Amino acid sequence: MSNDHHQPPGRPHGRLLTPEEVLDEVERAEPETEPETGLATSRDPRDFGDAGTADRPGEDGDEIGGAAHAAPANLMRSSAIMALGTVFSRATGFVRTIVLAAALGTQLLGDAYQTANMVPFAVYDLLIGGLLASVFVPFLVKHKKLDPDGGRATEQRLLTAMLAVLAVLTVVAIIAAEWLIRLYAGEFTSAQHEVAVQLARFLLAQIFFIGASGIVSAILNSRNHFGAPMWAPVLNNLVIIAVGGLFLTIAGPGSTPETVTSGQLALLGLGTTGGQVLQGLVLVAALWRAGFRWRPRLDLRGSGLGEAVRTASWMMLYIAVAQFGLLVTTNVATRAGVRAAEAGESAAGAGITAYKFAFMLFQMPYAVIAVSVITALLPRMSEHVAEGRKDRVRADFSRGFRLSSVLIVPISVAMIVFAIPFCVLIYARGSTSVEDAQSIGVILMVFSAMLIPFTLFQLLQRVFYALGDTRTPSLIAIPAEIAHATVAITLLVLAPPRAVVVLLPAAYGLYYIVGAALAWWRLRKRMNGLDGRRTLRTLVLLHVAAIPSAVAGGVLVVLTGGLPGTALPAITAVTAGGLVGGVLYVLVARRIGVTEVTTFLDMVRSRLLRR
Repeated sequence: MSNDHHQPPGRPHGRLLTPEEVLDEVERAEPETEPETGLATSRDPRDFGDAGTADRPGEDGDEIGGAAHAAPANLMRSSAIMALGTVFSRATGFVRTIVLAAALGTQLLGDAYQTANMVPFAVYDLLIGGLLASVFVPFLVKHKKLDPDGGRATEQRLLTAMLAVLAVLTVVAIIAAEWLIRLYAGEFTSAQHEVAVQLARFLLAQIFFIGASGIVSAILNSRNHFGAPMWAPVLNNLVIIAVGGLFLTIAGPGSTPETVTSGQLALLGLGTTGGQVLQGLVLVAALWRAGFRWRPRLDLRGSGLGEAVRTASWMMLYIAVAQFGLLVTTNVATRAGVRAAEAGESAAGAGITAYKFAFMLFQMPYAVIAVSVITALLPRMSEHVAEGRKDRVRADFSRGFRLSSVLIVPISVAMIVFAIPFCVLIYARGSTSVEDAQSIGVILMVFSAMLIPFTLFQLLQRVFYALGDTRTPSLIAIPAEIAHATVAITLLVLAPPRAVVVLLPAAYGLYYIVGAALAWWRLRKRMNGLDGRRTLRTLVLLHVAAIPSAVAGGVLVVLTGGLPGTALPAITAVTAGGLVGGVLYVLVARRIGVTEVTTFLDMVRSRLLRR
């Protein structure tokens, strides 16, 4: 099999390997396959974008979405910008979460803030955000190429219509703040409900600025300007870090819904919304520098927007199912937190805040590693689908998942081993006690076991998208969500309140286990197999290679537990365990012949020797 069409021309020495180069090298190292043709698309994949995981409302958005589909054919530079921007965004988001944990804690006040801040993102994602990612970005790209004016009229119409809809939606949401809080948190205490509603009246104003940032980012992406959309969230994070620090200075640690003042709530609400305003202004400035000048236009008849929205029906079903799952999770977690407090149990780590803090850490390996691989993989798969080559699409998927797993498997194992000391290290300060942080760590341990099924589902879903098939993933989401919702609600009914949120990640992961099994079954029939034996073998070997590292890490956690304080044992265990575990993992992987690891190491060594 010839791979010349993937060879990057004139690759310079002395810089890091990009995901595209890694995929190129691994492809060249693998044996040729017999051509298998006959693959046909359900519809043109260029007609729709990627709605991402669709269940991640909050400042940490989904990094693929429309940007990956609007990227130029030469994706190397843009994917590097996206990966670097993602790392900085996640790093500052990480600090933001630590500061909010110190300022608000993980109990009733923290739950009130997290719920109130989640609602505007959930409302936006359900009603606007899904359409923006799945329809409007590719719509802009297509009209930029086809229209005589280079798509300028389409940009003006879309921006005008979106801003008008966002303004109305924001006003309605603010008026309905109390009902929205009851919808997502039906058992808040009276003081907690009052605090959440007061915060929501400030925070729901974010809907307009989230949406404005989204449409401006879409226009920038359609013009091949990827830097500002990936980096602007960093400023938003910095504002919230400052707001959280100021709140902690003014209110002190240990604030509760009963003791927090209206002025302090205004600081949180206005400050958090101010971060979104600043992010939007930076993006508008970037769009101005890109040469865009807004001229309001509402002549939508004949623009094609209506047809574009109608083509997104299956994608919108998928988003609606995911948002229903978010609604279930939030209700279960908030109710569990309130019930734990009312039962006289420790409410540490029993509500939605602890769940979200653990969830943020769980998502980071996927956001940095798998997203970079997916971004590099999508153009390849789309190209091979256009050629009708089943063998190459199958190889693309297998290669992408196996390469992602090389890093994600040891990271998931390390997260299980070091979750508790690591969460104590980063969270145990201010309003978050050591017990609170330990509870977050236990939740993270359960989440971490779901990282591979989560990544597998995401990659399988992108194969469907490359095939132009949005119907099958949407239908698969329904039984997967039924499984998640059933288990989550059963936990709330049967489990002790203190244990509900600890077990809730297993219900969340069940969605991806069921979804991945169904998606694999459907794609296996369509693709004449999915290289399952080699994929399974690689997963087994990677987990075997990680066992000595896990044992060494566990021993270090136990040995360092007797050191004084809370920070020193955690730093020692995580640092020493990470170094020793990393070396053991590489040595064992090479010893047992994990070809993906050896190929990657050979590439790195070759690159270093050429410098």
